[in-house]
Amino acid sequence: MENLKLELHKELVEDILPYWMEKTADHENGGFYGRIDGMEQVHKQANKGAVMNARILWTFSAAYRILKDPQYLAMAERAFRYLLDHFVDKEEGGIYWELDYRGNSVNTRKQIYAQGFALYGFSEFYRASGQTKALEESIRIFNLIEKQAYDPRFGGYVEALDRYWQPIDDMRLSAHDANAPKSMNTHLHILEPYTNLLRVWKNPDLIKAQTQLIRNFCQNIVNPKTKHLDLFFDWEWRSQFDIVSYGHDIEAAWLLYEAAQTLGNPEWIEMVQPLSIEIVEAAYEGLQPDGSMIYEKTSEGYDRDRHWWIQGETVVGSSYAYLISGNPKYLTIAKNCWKYIQRHILDKKNGEWVWSAYPDGRQNHTDDKAGFWKCPYHNARMCMEVLSL
Repeated sequence: MENLKLELHKELVEDILPYWMEKTADHENGGFYGRIDGMEQVHKQANKGAVMNARILWTFSAAYRILKDPQYLAMAERAFRYLLDHFVDKEEGGIYWELDYRGNSVNTRKQIYAQGFALYGFSEFYRASGQTKALEESIRIFNLIEKQAYDPRFGGYVEALDRYWQPIDDMRLSAHDANAPKSMNTHLHILEPYTNLLRVWKNPDLIKAQTQLIRNFCQNIVNPKTKHLDLFFDWEWRSQFDIVSYGHDIEAAWLLYEAAQTLGNPEWIEMVQPLSIEIVEAAYEGLQPDGSMIYEKTSEGYDRDRHWWIQGETVVGSSYAYLISGNPKYLTIAKNCWKYIQRHILDKKNGEWVWSAYPDGRQNHTDDKAGFWKCPYHNARMCMEVLSL
């Protein structure tokens, strides 16, 4: 583990963080460029997404909190100010989904997934900086999610609403997703920021909400037969599609364990700890002999591309499984996946990581290096989580 930590520390401070500091800051219009394509071309007039900006805020806040380098705090401050000034809806509350390159809102929908990431970023910035404004924004978003998005009849949270927090017909997070009222992905990324907020704000309403989230994962989202996570649901938590997302499985395994530990309820810890290992083992159905994890399985077969974020989550989830169980096989799997990342995912010419590698090991330079979904979050978090174990 110590050797792995040394290598991931080097990757974080010499490759991932410098790439984002040097190449993505938009000094003309503020914030960060909306897109860098797979050929390293900066698209200065690309729209700017809420998720990317919130993840940048989380990443550099966490990096400063752990490593204490003031240049990371400066980046976090830049992201914090931009989110406050441009993404926060000053009249209706919450976070806009998308801005143009000048910082004007172009898609004002309230995707609850994005609200979760804004909360994640704000709460981490408070942990790093101590700025009370960040905690205030975190609490404000928590209250909005609970008031506007919570389903009082069947529990859980709706996928998306319009700017005024009213229902909309198309609730999809992306073109890849199903148009279902509830999803595993949104709930996972509400669980994650609620855990972070709970570290600094021991509020009874937050404790109640987090307890309900953990219960929903255990009772409704984790499939009792397969231990995979079901992905899309109707209002009453009936699963809508038979899809396995290996990266989400192994990401949820450690985030669920972390949530239970932070909540501190012994009964939930006792329930979640073995479940986390079961989820990891189910995810390993996608593990390949070369150490990598494939993307997903659908009714049409397997998508065997090796996406950057799934490799990062495999390292983290396996490291947590080693921490929980003490079984050295999990550490071996984490290290083997890191070796795969080094061989096939690191962009050794330009820095950072490519979007994915093809099954034959060739790198994908078609998809973005930075953009709506490609952010310094999964890979930087991989490094920082392992460093913190």
